[in-house]
Amino acid sequence: MHLNPYGEYAVLLAASLANDFPPDAPGIIARTRELGMTMEFAQASDDHAQVRRVVNDWLVVVDAPGPQERAALLNAQMAAAAAYPRLTDHNGEGWHLHYRDQSDTLPHVLRAVISVGTALHLTTRGMHRLGRCAAGQAPGDPCRNVVVDTTRNGRQQYCSVRCANRAAVRRHRARTARSS
Repeated sequence: MHLNPYGEYAVLLAASLANDFPPDAPGIIARTRELGMTMEFAQASDDHAQVRRVVNDWLVVVDAPGPQERAALLNAQMAAAAAYPRLTDHNGEGWHLHYRDQSDTLPHVLRAVISVGTALHLTTRGMHRLGRCAAGQAPGDPCRNVVVDTTRNGRQQYCSVRCANRAAVRRHRARTARSS
């Protein structure tokens, strides 16, 4: 049974930012709201650039060649966030955990949330459940989107139905060409 929605939404937020980075800080905040974050963020003039850095650092974890490397990179990111869990009941939403101080800026909050959420996702679901779209491995297919595998069977390889269908068509054409 999966009991960790915090890890799932945080890693899905990271993938969403990686796959379609907003053009400005308000766009990033809007994305956090779309994916379930409700807190207010202290603002700084370089939030947009610093969040891009957080996402780029996270992509190094996504692209790590194996579980040991992935764990080491993620451990370093969690240490850099230097946040510890806190119980909070802001906005009357009920008690829940935050991995930040009230005064932390958007990049600092996202580094903590994304790194801890990714660690929770990988440890509860499996270290293999994060990667790049398999369609991008095919010659001529530029898809480099991040895939967060939240499926029951742990076999999600494509970022979208479109990429999965294109790959299936390529395989079909290759089989047809070989049998001709």
